[in-house]
Amino acid sequence: MFAPEHGIRGELDQANLDDTKDERTGLPVYSLYGETRRPKPEQLRELDAIVYDIQDIGARFYTYTATLKNVLEEAAKAKKPVYILDRPNPIRGDIVEGPLAQEDKLSFIAAHTIPVRYGLTIGELGLMMNAERKIGADVHVIKMQNWRRSMWFDETGQTWVNPSPNMRSLTEATLYPGIGLLETTNVSVGRGTDTPFEVVAAPWIDGRRLANFLNTRNLDGARFVSVSFTPDASVFKGVTVNGINIVITNRARFDSVRTGFEIAAALRKLYPDDWEADKYARLLVNADYLEMVKRGDTADMIAGKWAEDVANFRRRSKPFLLYH
Repeated sequence: MFAPEHGIRGELDQANLDDTKDERTGLPVYSLYGETRRPKPEQLRELDAIVYDIQDIGARFYTYTATLKNVLEEAAKAKKPVYILDRPNPIRGDIVEGPLAQEDKLSFIAAHTIPVRYGLTIGELGLMMNAERKIGADVHVIKMQNWRRSMWFDETGQTWVNPSPNMRSLTEATLYPGIGLLETTNVSVGRGTDTPFEVVAAPWIDGRRLANFLNTRNLDGARFVSVSFTPDASVFKGVTVNGINIVITNRARFDSVRTGFEIAAALRKLYPDDWEADKYARLLVNADYLEMVKRGDTADMIAGKWAEDVANFRRRSKPFLLYH
């Protein structure tokens, strides 16, 4: 077995994973999140095929997408077929949001030139990356039955199993594309608490002021409540921080990435000397949008810019859609 970032059961949260043996099956487990992030030729030599069976979350910077790309590349070199056991996009397959990653900034947290919230299943994304990146892998997608693009995960009848330690609910997955974007800056997004990705806070934030400002923006499907907490891990571990809890009031109208940019614009406006905006670039992987945030553009202006990107992406992705 090959283990992605959080191990074969999605339970690990550490910088690197070593090769190990699976306690339940006794099978060797080769890490794809250690000294190398792709399978080695000698590990593939004796295999008949590679099966990809991992629950994705629908956000570009969730690293399972990059792991799939790396596996496809190595499988192509080794001339081994790849079977993707398709799974639902938990935050729907018909909503696309956010700026595209720029080709010259791609990395393990941005595997392909797709929007932040890309509205594809992992099987569809695998087909798209294989074709557009000219990988040349022999890819087979085992399709789901009865899945529709408009479904949220809780409408599928499937049981939620955490795909990673901090992705504990559909609510957190829904918030993740927008709130997760902020976590490489100097704010806590709730890692080390019971509510990762449901909060944004820092010692220098006045939670009531930020919540009041964001509530005046009248965002569809969301409201903001001031909070104070002390994370026991990650950013500001052991430090009491103040900020906001993002409450989804209508998920059908809630735009996750737009909400994230609203918070970024508010931090830039209210705390220009405290919020380290340049660090927003790491997951944004698009210099044009970083410049807009730093310039003080509103989230309306930023979302207006990505409308064309999203329309173009929908045209690009259409040939790879397996469900309608």
